[in-house]
Amino acid sequence: MRANHKKRGKKTYTSPPGREAFKRCIWDIVSEIPRGKVLTYGAIASMIPRPKGVRARFYDVAAPRWVGNAMAACPPGLPWHRVINAQGMVNKRTDSKDHLLQRELLEQEGVVFDARGRVDLEIFGWKKTGR
Repeated sequence: MRANHKKRGKKTYTSPPGREAFKRCIWDIVSEIPRGKVLTYGAIASMIPRPKGVRARFYDVAAPRWVGNAMAACPPGLPWHRVINAQGMVNKRTDSKDHLLQRELLEQEGVVFDARGRVDLEIFGWKKTGR
């Protein structure tokens, strides 16, 4: 856990406390996303309990980024391509063409993108039950 100390003694975290356990929680959720469905970084973050010591307002802002960092380091075989941003879009990465592969993999699963490159989250967003 890396914490920066800001004014008034409040901690802000650049990565989640218990980072490895946090990543495993993310990867467990992602492994369950069915073919043809997607989840957003924020939706995944909302499924994970907030770590102790992290303020709720800070978690709401930081957690989707932490999910993105975990996905960048995901193990082989994980359906990483089923995680998209809150606008229903594939994130473009400046140093690779993975976003093109991600869209292709999603389209092969039947996920439809509109003319602006967005997925309709009402149709293709996964509604996990049982948690």
